[in-house]
Amino acid sequence: MISALNRLVDFVEGHLGAEFDVEELARMAGTTEYHLRRMFSSLAGMPLSDYVRRRRMTVAAGDVVRGQDDLLTIAVRHGYGSTEAFGRAFRAVHGVGPGDARRDGGPLRTQPRIRFRLTVEGSNPMDTRIVDRPAFRLIGHAARVPLIYLGANPHIERHIAALPQEEHPRLKALANTEPGGLLQVCDDIDSDRAEGSELTYLHGVAVTGDTPVPDDLDAIEVPEGRWAVFRTAGPYPQALQETWAATASEWFPANPWRLRPGPEIVAFLDRAADFSTATCELWVPVEPA
Repeated sequence: MISALNRLVDFVEGHLGAEFDVEELARMAGTTEYHLRRMFSSLAGMPLSDYVRRRRMTVAAGDVVRGQDDLLTIAVRHGYGSTEAFGRAFRAVHGVGPGDARRDGGPLRTQPRIRFRLTVEGSNPMDTRIVDRPAFRLIGHAARVPLIYLGANPHIERHIAALPQEEHPRLKALANTEPGGLLQVCDDIDSDRAEGSELTYLHGVAVTGDTPVPDDLDAIEVPEGRWAVFRTAGPYPQALQETWAATASEWFPANPWRLRPGPEIVAFLDRAADFSTATCELWVPVEPA
């Protein structure tokens, strides 16, 4: 996986002025576009699309400041059909327009070229199991919320707080299959996993595929497949977020599995009354690499 990501970065560098097919690159690397994009964003800390735009504007800034070509020529060279579109992209990255940067020499924000390296430590083994599951349903209360990487998500907190207290035991009573207990489900996540992009969050439980869905509840149909289940315990949500990061940096590079499309599920096995600590299982859909 690390070599595939570095080949992707090399390809990006050679095609900054043109569109390219990430799906074809993933196929050549023996993986899927879904897995490649998700691993890139998890390890680089930014979506692939953001990295491409930042690198493109970093190189373009050199052309702008040197002043040897007019702005339209530079815009076309870097894949833009007009100076207006180029100017918007330039300002989004550098905070100033290309005309101001040419006149004043900056300020400019540089995006260095990324290089991925695998650091082998092995001092913290991950508590993981692989589970084959038939098709099942996730039922509960759903909402569209923005993706937030660090800390608690206030949009999710407000969604849960708005539910009547009696709704939690009612949902628990409906659960009849794994993952057990109350679940936090994230589905329909942006392929680049861009922070701030919208996803579907569902607070609910898992039921068998033939279980009727009450009229007042939302449902997500989950097809049969394999899941990697990671057990984590400690401060919440920090321990859970650290475990998710470790799946990308440690577990996937070392194991013959890759991500497949599907919901990501957190099952709460135990927690403190104030939710300051929790023991959880993170369920991630996978397939053989």
